[in-house]
Amino acid sequence: MNFPLAPVAGDRPDLVALAELSARGIHAPSVSSLARDQSPFARPTPAWTRTVAPGVLLTARTVDLADGCFTNAYTLTVDLDRARVRPVSAPAGFHLRRLVTGRSVAAVSGAFAYISDDPAYQPAEPCLDLAVRDHHAAALPTITKPALLLHRGRLQLRRSLAAAGTLTIDGRTHTWSGSKDPRPAPAPPGHLTVFGAANCRIRYRDDPRTGFRRDTDPATNTTPHDPAALDCTVTPTPDGPRISALHPGGGADLFTGAYILRAHRPWPAHLTPGAPVHVTTLVTLPVADMDSALSLGPSAADAADGSTAAWDQSLGTSPFRPGARHARTLLALDGRHLTLTVLDGAPLAPTFQGTTAQESAQLVERAGHDPAAVFHLDGGQTSKIAYRHGRRADAVGSLHYLRWPRGEHETFRWQGLDGRPLHSALQITTEEPS
Repeated sequence: MNFPLAPVAGDRPDLVALAELSARGIHAPSVSSLARDQSPFARPTPAWTRTVAPGVLLTARTVDLADGCFTNAYTLTVDLDRARVRPVSAPAGFHLRRLVTGRSVAAVSGAFAYISDDPAYQPAEPCLDLAVRDHHAAALPTITKPALLLHRGRLQLRRSLAAAGTLTIDGRTHTWSGSKDPRPAPAPPGHLTVFGAANCRIRYRDDPRTGFRRDTDPATNTTPHDPAALDCTVTPTPDGPRISALHPGGGADLFTGAYILRAHRPWPAHLTPGAPVHVTTLVTLPVADMDSALSLGPSAADAADGSTAAWDQSLGTSPFRPGARHARTLLALDGRHLTLTVLDGAPLAPTFQGTTAQESAQLVERAGHDPAAVFHLDGGQTSKIAYRHGRRADAVGSLHYLRWPRGEHETFRWQGLDGRPLHSALQITTEEPS
């Protein structure tokens, strides 16, 4: 259950936040000072182990890195014979601790979703590439990526899930493939190409108050122009996904629908506004057999080698670039045990900024895992584990998170326990008494 901090009568939100931070050994003169200096979070964690629930274990330890740096590693280990893990996602977003309720005992941030500081221009479907919810494909992949599937009630990790499959439009069957993968040659008649939010490009601009601003240019955030193409925007409705708009010649806004299907001449006559769309398979896997699914980030090995082109343009400043330290969440599935590790860091704490992609691969190998079989679930400052601790939902990882001012007279607010609203996560539940 969630038990939010009880405000003290007469105290401003800053005082409540500073008291909570102080209770955790993190001392700062003010919340606003943390927007410039996050060194108070550079505090090695004491080593500890907590049994969150039967079959769910959380540990903490400090790991020394090169150049006098360090990270705090928080590892959640889940016995899949005693607990259930499911990928969850929602376009509206949620705070991670809100998933720790009822029989849910923990939740972990991930996977990769669109992040921008412009609230006025956001995608209808923020998950980047694959998202399956309740046996329905809410977002389709634009490129071959690893993926985590809850398939017929069993968790599966696919190291490489092709961006391909079948769907029907108004009852007619089509094959489809991702726009960032090579198009099948020759393409079957009626073949469709998928575009979505993962085709966007994040740009960074200076901001006088917060330092920088991330956003996407709406004028260029479209499908490529092609006189032989017909782009069909697909939008969720209460009766299922339907074509909501047609764009002859391309130029469809990438953010207006859940995804866009591109046909080439001769255009099938049944591609009309209102036509129902039903995704039937991912590669050869029936979508009806999938409880839920999410695309993952690169493996620790691929990130260390720089093989991250499938992610970079939609993430802006890549967390995988050589030498850059970032907080990270890593996932490994070994038989019936799932291991989820947050390597913590704060970007404005010089000795505590997380790990490089190369350091992550080394730490994974040192822990006895194959770096090629360990995948990024998160690659930035949303890396967090929420878990049931006594009668409240607590959190570790990215406690430095501040909510930026939304108006000229608003101040920074500490939001470290909840962090940034997420669009996807892993939720851990158990049927055994905790």
